[in-house]
Order: sequence, then structure tokens, then C-alpha cells
Amino acid sequence: MAPWPVVCDRPAPARRGADEPGGKGAAVAKREELAQAATDYVLAHGLVGLSLRPLAAALGTSDRMLLYHFASKDDLVASLLRVANDRSVAEVRALPAAPDVRAAVLRLWAAVQSPRLAACQRMYVEAAALGLFGREPYASVVREANRDWASAVAELLVASGTPRERAARAVALLDAAMTGFQLDLPLDADDPVLEQAVLDLADAVTAIAGAQGSA
Repeated sequence: MAPWPVVCDRPAPARRGADEPGGKGAAVAKREELAQAATDYVLAHGLVGLSLRPLAAALGTSDRMLLYHFASKDDLVASLLRVANDRSVAEVRALPAAPDVRAAVLRLWAAVQSPRLAACQRMYVEAAALGLFGREPYASVVREANRDWASAVAELLVASGTPRERAARAVALLDAAMTGFQLDLPLDADDPVLEQAVLDLADAVTAIAGAQGSA
């Protein structure tokens, strides 16, 4: 199996169950292994137009075996989206508290642009676009992802000085703006207007938090 670019660190492999080999634990472990590897593939190749046969070939298996471990293509896609989002949320939760709210916003923006998170964020944007008109499983999984991501970002902001009662407002603005910025990035990566917009966003979130950010 050819290696793929390193994107969004994988968690350590799950320990095998006591009833392995051949039992339920083995099936769960194999499904998780395939989900992690398939997520790496989709992060490298994109979600739109995903076909089971090329994916299975890259994983060293068959499309029939993928459907043995996943009830359907939709079940597989939902699993991949959850894996990618779990990796993203873990990265956000690992960020240390910033000295103030403004610094926390800039720290988060730097993180979502890093190679460790950028591919996961692109996959989220693809899924969100597909779920925009209610297409499943994208719509349901994106709603789940939004809740988990918002919770992680809120905890970062609270740890950095945002009053908890204002965190939801701050996250709503922050998440909407950053999603828009990520859509612009492939076209305007070096646009100074975008750079200034990020700084303006940091100031706006600080104002919502009612905290004085650093200059």
C-alpha cells in the first residue's frame, strides 16, 4: 500500500478485544483500521467523487470487503467524516490556553492552517457543501461535527479569558468567519485583505468576550 501525506495525526490504534481473533472484537478492530486508513486516503484525494473500487484498491482490499465492514457507502462516508472531525477536535483541545482572547483566535487560525489540520478542514468544507441541501449522510454528520467543534473552540476561548456565558456568541462568529476564510484560502492565500480580516475577527471576538486583548 503506497504511503499518503501525513495529515491530521492518527490516534493510537485501538487495543484488540479479548475475544479475538475471529470474534466481535476483531471485526470492530478491522472496521476501525479501515476507517482510519480510508480517512487518510480521502484527506489526500478528496471526498467529492469518492468511488469504492479505487479506495479499496489503495487499502489493499476489495469493495465487497469494505461493504462487509460498513453497511453501505453512506455508512463508510459517515465513519470517515467522524474520524476526520475527531482528529480536528483533538487538535483544538490540545491547544494551550492563550494569554488573552485575541491571541486565542489567532492561535486557532494558525492551527487550522497547519498541515495537521488543513486537510481535515477541507474535508469538512466538502461535506458541508454536500449537506447544504439536506443530502445524507453529510447533513447529519456535519451537524454532529459542528457541535463537537464548537464545544472544543468554546473551551479554548473560556480558558483564554472569555466569560462562559458569552462563549456561544463568540464561537458563532468565529466559526462562521473562519469557514468563510477557509473557502477563500485556495484562491487568495496571500491576499493581505484576508490577513487583515483575520485580525479584525480577533478584535471582534474580543469585543464579544468583553475582554481586553493585546495589541
